[in-house]
Amino acid sequence: MAQAAREDVIPLRDATRAWFSISLQTFGGPAGQIAVMQHKLVDEKRWIGQQRFLHALNYCMLLPGPEAQQLAIYTGWLLNGTRGGLIAGSLFVLPGMLALLVLSAIYVAFGETDLVAALFAGVAPAVIAIVVQAVHKVGKRTLHHVALTGLAVASFLALTLFAVPFPVVVLAAGVIGWLLSRRWPIVQDGAGHGAQDGPQPLISDEALHHELPSRRRSLGVVTVGLLLWFTPVAACALFLASTPVLLDQGLFFSGTAVVTFGGAYAVLAFVAQQAVGVYGWLTPGEMVRGLALAETTPGPLIMVVQFVAFVGAFRSPGALDPWVAALVASLLVTWVTFVPCFLFVLLGAPYVERLRHNQHLSAALTGITAAVVGVIANLAVFFALHNLFDESHTVTSGPVRLDVPVISSWDPFAFALTAVALFVMFSRGWSPLRTLGLCALVGLCAYPVQQLLG
Repeated sequence: MAQAAREDVIPLRDATRAWFSISLQTFGGPAGQIAVMQHKLVDEKRWIGQQRFLHALNYCMLLPGPEAQQLAIYTGWLLNGTRGGLIAGSLFVLPGMLALLVLSAIYVAFGETDLVAALFAGVAPAVIAIVVQAVHKVGKRTLHHVALTGLAVASFLALTLFAVPFPVVVLAAGVIGWLLSRRWPIVQDGAGHGAQDGPQPLISDEALHHELPSRRRSLGVVTVGLLLWFTPVAACALFLASTPVLLDQGLFFSGTAVVTFGGAYAVLAFVAQQAVGVYGWLTPGEMVRGLALAETTPGPLIMVVQFVAFVGAFRSPGALDPWVAALVASLLVTWVTFVPCFLFVLLGAPYVERLRHNQHLSAALTGITAAVVGVIANLAVFFALHNLFDESHTVTSGPVRLDVPVISSWDPFAFALTAVALFVMFSRGWSPLRTLGLCALVGLCAYPVQQLLG
């Protein structure tokens, strides 16, 4: 039987320094963030084995929420117990939260100026290209069977044509993935590929964590986690009832925290649908601008919800000063988005340690990940519709409800710049951040010409 890993594999101070260093390098979405942790923890520090790292990643992908941050919590827990998980997860989001808070304030204060308008005229096409690339990357990695391709297409059609709620799509995909695995060998264990060079890691690929699952521990984690999660929301309901947007945002984003399977791009389709179409916190174009800002800051891309909350509360502050309402909303939404990640990981990690090779869970994850391709494709369509065309309308026929563009309202500049962004990302291999920089520069240079041409 594998020997259990000690609570503190390395000194907590050393681990904290490493997590702080990682937190400043987490640009480029979950793939880049996971790569940074892989390099630091597996290749450089040799604190954890390759297969052990990938085992943790596989199970974090089963959870709702940003998998990269959850992987940080999980590996922090492996290295230093609960304290390590709390430190790793907090540092992972802190720099991005502070940066996006500042950028949100700048946008609200100066977003109507010509300079900012020119900047976002450039970055919006880049965001479309980034989301298209995400569809390609996830699809290439995931759709290795015709049944999974069919599941991705069905998910796209369910969202685009029939407005099926995002949580229903995710749940159905998990069930279908499990059912498909019983007929076809579509579930593959990618937990590890061979041995590594170099010294033996401090946590080997077979080591178990010392902390055993127990009813008492689980009850304690759930109780503390739920109190921390919902106390700020209850406080807003009791003491800030004159600003109802705070309660609406607290409840809504608490709900999204439990359905954010497949990463930020997947859930953004749901967030955009509700924040724009139902609550009216911001416009479709502003949703794209928020994602562009989140792309330029470290940390999980789901941090874009902080921008959504800031803008929405600033415009509907109730009895509060708009800036105070925006700040409270921003912090509240960040809290209810990321606290559940700690709850899910710290609650489930001891059980996950004993269920690494459970094929039923892997099959459900396969189905969900396939559906995510369709979900992200739906998001790409949403962004393209509202940024490549100035007008659109809704066509309904029975259960079908489809938003279509007004062709005469097409924006030639946006189309051209989107083509440039797609070219440099797919043909030249440019990173999202570099592409955003190029498109922002083009937008700044071309905007005066556009204004003169009317």
